This record gives sequence, C-alpha cells and structure tokens, in this order.
Amino acid sequence: MDGPQVGDLNLWNADDLSERFYSGKTRALHGTHLTTGMRMWSGFPNLRPMATIIDDTLGWYGKDEFGGSVHDVIGTRCDPYTHKLLTDNDYHHCCHSNLTRALADETGLSMAKAEVLVHDVLNVFMCTGFTRDTGQYFMKASPVRPGDHLEFHAEINLLGALSACPGGDCSAKHSSDAAACHPLKVEVFEGHGDPAPRNGYNRSHGR
Repeated sequence: MDGPQVGDLNLWNADDLSERFYSGKTRALHGTHLTTGMRMWSGFPNLRPMATIIDDTLGWYGKDEFGGSVHDVIGTRCDPYTHKLLTDNDYHHCCHSNLTRALADETGLSMAKAEVLVHDVLNVFMCTGFTRDTGQYFMKASPVRPGDHLEFHAEINLLGALSACPGGDCSAKHSSDAAACHPLKVEVFEGHGDPAPRNGYNRSHGR
C-alpha cells in the first residue's frame, strides 16, 4: 500500500456462496481481534475454518493503552443504510456497497441477489476497541505502514472481496469522499491440500 488504509474483507465458499464468513462465531472462538494462527470460520451448518492467518506484520501492535487492537471482528462494515439513517443522505461507496458491486461483477448475480450474500467483515488493518467507561465501539487511526500485510492460508476453495474503506485509515471522516484513501494490493498464491471438513453434527436437532 502507498499509505495508511483499512479494508473490509468478505469470504465465501467459491463453490457454494451460501457458506460465508461468520464473524460472530470467529469472535467467540478467538476473540475480538485476529492475528497469526487464528482462523476465519464459516457459518452454520458447515462451521469450519475458511482461512487461517499465517503472517501478520502488525502482530507487534498488541493492545494499546486505550484497549485498541487491529484486525477486528467486532465492527460490521460501513453501509448506506446507516448513513441514510444518521444523515438523511445517500452515499454509494460505503464498504457494503463496494462489496455488493464486487460480488455482482464477479458472479453475474443481480445487485439484489448479491447484496444479501454480503456479510459482516474482518476489518483488516483497522484499529478498534471498546471504551472503558461506556463499552462503546471506537475506531482510531490505523498503525498500518507501507509494506504491511496479512497473509492467509485458504482452508477451502474461496471467493474473497476486499473493500478499501472510504474512511482511509479511519482516523476522522467516514462514509464520505473526504478521507485520503489508498489502494490495497491482493495477491493470490497457488495452494494445495484437502479442504477443511464440514462440521460433523448430524443436523437432527433432536428430531
């Protein structure tokens, strides 16, 4: 990257888009922020690792004096609906919209069908936490530097989409064109090995 920038990452099973990243269960299994050795899990009924983080150049950051850390699974994604609710303005380049367009373009799905498959994200490079007095979610300037990266091993055949957030490093303005933004580079390397097995629960649910 050329400058500080955060990104919102969605993952799907490339062969079955109904299997997608489950941020809530990932948070329950690993914690509020992800780093090397932690996994991104898919939702029910599959509940299996989709990707494992194998290198994180921001691992040194840890947790700061405010309780902030990087790569969170506690925030959602900036979206035009909340923006409309709070400002009564339309903004079309929130991460939700960027991810919707990317999925529609890649798969040929209509915007309406693509949108319902977009889900809560891994906030790559984003520095976030909860305030100690009120327990509210906060974001602050990302510590990311040119050359930093987050590397994953794909545990299944994946389709991914990464939105460069319009908030830039998320230190000030959000969901607008005011922040300085920079491109995020994505590299895909050839993988090998068998896909992670689906969850073994028999799905009888007591019947």
